[in-house]
Amino acid sequence: MFEIGDYIVYGTNGVCKVEDISTMDSLNVSKGRIYYTLSPCYSKGSKIFIPADNEKVIMRPVITKEEALALIDEIREIEVLWIPNEKQRENEYKDAFRTCDCKQWVKIIKTIYERKMERLENGKKVTSVDEKYFHMAEESLYGELAIPLNMDKNEVREFIVEKIGVE
Repeated sequence: MFEIGDYIVYGTNGVCKVEDISTMDSLNVSKGRIYYTLSPCYSKGSKIFIPADNEKVIMRPVITKEEALALIDEIREIEVLWIPNEKQRENEYKDAFRTCDCKQWVKIIKTIYERKMERLENGKKVTSVDEKYFHMAEESLYGELAIPLNMDKNEVREFIVEKIGVE
């Protein structure tokens, strides 16, 4: 169980702060059921109310600073997604994204980056599916890493590039 003040990843909503833990006594809610009140870190002003015993959506603690730095050190070795069938591409991205796993987000970013470079070299545009999932994966990864690294989400990409020495 999480505690008030914890930062967690809540499904595709990204990083949220646990603001409250309480029962919600209303007509449509089971009496005595415990709920988290979550504030998405990058969607100011919104609140999410989710049962603490929720099993439908992934809820996990944000990674630690040590885990974040180890992940960054490992980025060069993380494999890209191998997707031979163009029609399956979006489903593969979707499945990887829904894991709410930082390594999977890195795989999406690396895969799409390589595809983007290859397509541009061949005079082709980047597909809208690639653009969409690249942006989603970056937002999720940088949003999570920003918390344990104690930096602004917009500084994380530059920090990673500097740390691993690539552009």
